[in-house]
Amino acid sequence: MSQTTITLQLPDSLANEASATGLFEPSAIEKLIREELRRRRVDRLFAAVDKLSNLDAPILTEAEVEIEIQATRMARNPSHASRC
Repeated sequence: MSQTTITLQLPDSLANEASATGLFEPSAIEKLIREELRRRRVDRLFAAVDKLSNLDAPILTEAEVEIEIQATRMARNPSHASRC
């Protein structure tokens, strides 16, 4: 695993409180970054859903979705055709 060094410029009161509560520990920083990355992925997902919901496109039935899935699988891996 590689290491990255981060330098922060924070107000003294905020830095003192963060330090006192253990937020400057590597595990805490890792957890904060992972949580923020997850939050941003969820935000992007919801933005995409909002964008899709504004499209004027017909809604696919479950059978149509299954046909599209099978077609994509066969296009990616023709050996799927023999299993379907």
